[in-house]
Amino acid sequence: MSLLDAPLDSDDQAVLSELGSLRKSIDNIDAALIHLLAERFKATQKVGELKAAHGLPPADPERERRQIERLKALSAEADLDPVFAEKWFNFVVAEVIQHHRRIANAVQ
Repeated sequence: MSLLDAPLDSDDQAVLSELGSLRKSIDNIDAALIHLLAERFKATQKVGELKAAHGLPPADPERERRQIERLKALSAEADLDPVFAEKWFNFVVAEVIQHHRRIANAVQ
């Protein structure tokens, strides 16, 4: 049985109010993250174009390694699981590399 299935007393109403407030905050953060990711991909698109124009490889393993170390340190400082930060970064970088390969193939 959930709070919504029974008559609400003042404690239940307070819980639902707090839940709604927290969810609104989460929704705002999610929106900000989407906009930040869009900006990030605009920048990586330009990187891909520059790499393709100069015959550079789509991936840069040394840069990726340095970024992982930097992001893991930042995440630890922010009380975020560094393993999660690394997984997120690897997911994003895989997508970026795929974009860079498409750009390079279009230039050839």
